[in-house]
Amino acid sequence: MSESSLSAFWSNFLGDSPTWYKQTIIGFIVLNPILLAVAGPVVAGWALIAEFIFTLALALRCYPLQPGGLLAIEGILLGLAKPHSVFHEAEANFEVILLLMFMVAGIYFMKDLLLFVFTKILLNVRSKKTLAFLFSVVAAVLSAFLDALTVTAVLISVGVGFYAVFHRVASGLPFQDIAHDHTQDDSIAPASEQDLETFRAFLRSLLMHGAVGTALGGVCTLVGEPQNLLIATVAGWDFQTFFVYMAPITMPVLFCGLLTCVLLEVTGWFGYGALMPEPVREVLVSFDEDQQASATARSKAKLKVQAVVAVILVFALAFHLAAVGLIGLLVIVLLTAFNGVTNEHEIGHAFEEALPFTALLVVFFAIVAVIHEQHLFTPVIESVLAMSSEVRPAMFFLANGVLSAISDNVFVATVYISEIDAALKAGEIDRAEFDRLAIAINTGTNLPSVATPNGQAAFLFLLTSALAPLIRLSYGRMVIMALPYTIVLTGVGLAAVIMNL
Repeated sequence: MSESSLSAFWSNFLGDSPTWYKQTIIGFIVLNPILLAVAGPVVAGWALIAEFIFTLALALRCYPLQPGGLLAIEGILLGLAKPHSVFHEAEANFEVILLLMFMVAGIYFMKDLLLFVFTKILLNVRSKKTLAFLFSVVAAVLSAFLDALTVTAVLISVGVGFYAVFHRVASGLPFQDIAHDHTQDDSIAPASEQDLETFRAFLRSLLMHGAVGTALGGVCTLVGEPQNLLIATVAGWDFQTFFVYMAPITMPVLFCGLLTCVLLEVTGWFGYGALMPEPVREVLVSFDEDQQASATARSKAKLKVQAVVAVILVFALAFHLAAVGLIGLLVIVLLTAFNGVTNEHEIGHAFEEALPFTALLVVFFAIVAVIHEQHLFTPVIESVLAMSSEVRPAMFFLANGVLSAISDNVFVATVYISEIDAALKAGEIDRAEFDRLAIAINTGTNLPSVATPNGQAAFLFLLTSALAPLIRLSYGRMVIMALPYTIVLTGVGLAAVIMNL
């Protein structure tokens, strides 16, 4: 093979990922058969898990589906898991797959309503403390009934839209000039530079409050996060049962999380507290008035339909009228039918956000199949189960919390809930103990995971969005801004687990 062909293959392999990252993945692939031959399947299985967590932790370098998928395929080829076992894992979690496929897509068609709500809050509330509090509350409430990724997408859309509008005006252009490139600051008037910088800090703090709000609300209900439904499916809980079981931990955490939001805005610690400059507010209000004036009867009718469907959605979820994914499909049908969306291509856009993560979830199941077939977590689970029943929930909360902060919480939840389900079926624990541990696993995978973008899909979505570079939101800055929330949510969650479980 010619040098140019080899270079082309190397360039194509994992695309624009750094060379060292590509070399590392190839090193993993070469290493695993050697480990299997020399040290046996248990060591090779643990190495595969560590390698997969590596791909999750470095999701910003390359989406984990591709490198993680290659590792999962190799694990199956090496005999660490059978294809049937992977299918069994996916089949057992079919309801979660339906949730990601249909519910996220369904909420896509509700974006206009969500954008309208957040826009009105942003422009009509002048107190930054009140505004931050409302953003957190609304994000929490929406995430409890919708999907955290979708709510985050709405927050990003609002942020990008308003940033672009002010950027045009700061560049000496009318806010209707949509051709302007708001990613370039060359044309910013000197008098507007400080206002723009302050506006960036304002949006950073607001978006972080909103992102944490999705975590606060997402932990409370069965549909808030994918791992919630995954755990609930294994445990056999419906929407109401899940909420009641989680409430002794989630409600104190929600209260303390919202209190932390207000405290951060009052003190200005960790990068919070920036106010919207008055020139920015004037521009955005003028823009909103222009938009409202140009609204048609048809666009107003769409908002009304979306509001009605939102009520139907909440009612259907609260009374568990059908599987969550099927309710999502109901939302898609109603919103597209009554809002005039009849083009296949237009409908296809709704599935773009959810399907990559759905595929990644199936790769999770392949790794979980390796764990099960090689009994990798059995010693860990047995050591925890050997402890007194009083400390088990707290230990599960902490173990899941630490792993979820550096890895993906869906993956961690999948592993741990599968292991305690196996312990229940083997008669090692009773049903009451299983429920307590399942609650600890759910809260542990949701709350401490706000520490880094790796643990929260909504955080990673925000970090990799078009908005992040505009408002100067880096990985390090996000970790620092999330730190007070991490401490509060983890501390209060652990205390609640100890007291209630």
